[in-house]
Amino acid sequence: MELKKLFFGCVLLLGSGLVMGQKVAKVKITELEKMIAESRTPLIINFWATYCKPCIAEMPHFEKLGAKYKEKGLTVVFVSLDMEDDYPVKVDSFVAKRKLQNKVLWLDETNADYFCPKIDPKWSGAMPATLFVNNTKSYRRLLEEELTEEELEKEIMAIL
Repeated sequence: MELKKLFFGCVLLLGSGLVMGQKVAKVKITELEKMIAESRTPLIINFWATYCKPCIAEMPHFEKLGAKYKEKGLTVVFVSLDMEDDYPVKVDSFVAKRKLQNKVLWLDETNADYFCPKIDPKWSGAMPATLFVNNTKSYRRLLEEELTEEELEKEIMAIL
């Protein structure tokens, strides 16, 4: 009987490692601003939340195209705007369940009136929102809408 319990415990531990996925790090807006300013490669930052259906609907496009254009230097980062109560458990679980491959961060800020203008002065705070940046081309564009795969690929072509 003890051997069965030990075996079952090992199976649970091994299985939990497969489900865990990446650990979502928290960032402050100043760190995010620095990442954007210092990026030397094309960068896409997608702002989303676990409760935002349009955000969730477009995520597979970012995953697919992020992988497709990675060799061309494209970096895709998902930034969660979930509430503090949802981090890390709900956000980490969401990321693991969907097996997200792009880097995921959680924005440790509560005042959208403070952090939105730091990303783009025109950002109303709506989600999903996606920032496209290529500092070597002086390219920066924010879109506040759900993107289709075709629309996203068109934007990627503009920053590559």
